[in-house]
Amino acid sequence: MLAAYFIWIGGVFDFFDGFAARLFKGNSELGKQLDSLADVVTFGVLPGMIVFHLIKQSDSFNFQLPLEYIALIIPAFSALRLAKFNIDTRQTEDFIGLNTPANAFFFSSFPLLLHDDVLGVSFLLTDYRFLIVVAIVFSFLLLTEIRIFGLKFKDFSWEKNKIRFIFLLSSLLLLIIFKHGAIPLIIILYITLSLIQQLLIKRT
Repeated sequence: MLAAYFIWIGGVFDFFDGFAARLFKGNSELGKQLDSLADVVTFGVLPGMIVFHLIKQSDSFNFQLPLEYIALIIPAFSALRLAKFNIDTRQTEDFIGLNTPANAFFFSSFPLLLHDDVLGVSFLLTDYRFLIVVAIVFSFLLLTEIRIFGLKFKDFSWEKNKIRFIFLLSSLLLLIIFKHGAIPLIIILYITLSLIQQLLIKRT
């Protein structure tokens, strides 16, 4: 639970540190690298440790093999994702691959859903097989070539931002209905809308 809270606090600071750097004109190449280093810990190591302990404490976990270490794929792929982001000039407005904060927010919901199972999925979160599959799938999403839309608004016109407005309004509705249980649904919605947008762009 504490790890989940710190991921959210880290997310708030991750947003405002860039804002503060631009406001005070203190952005630098060193700051960019330090920001990524902090992100590896907040959005890579912390979610990895959550999944590590959930696998280890799983009700169905009865193997002698140390399968919980598969969870370390999350911080490893998060580090690769952040390094790729720093050198990829295509990712100025949107992301190529799932961004690390979204990935971390998804895994941060697991302890909360175990504590108060509003979605009725606690049986999955105590199954090491589900945890391992999800850790691997989401880690690979970090490095895919799927274009994920960003949430930065250049203006507030509907035509240029309709996918963002749809996402934000849908997310608000999910939060009202499911409270903290909305977190994984919002991240899945985020990925799904990005895929739909990419398919529509290819068709047109």
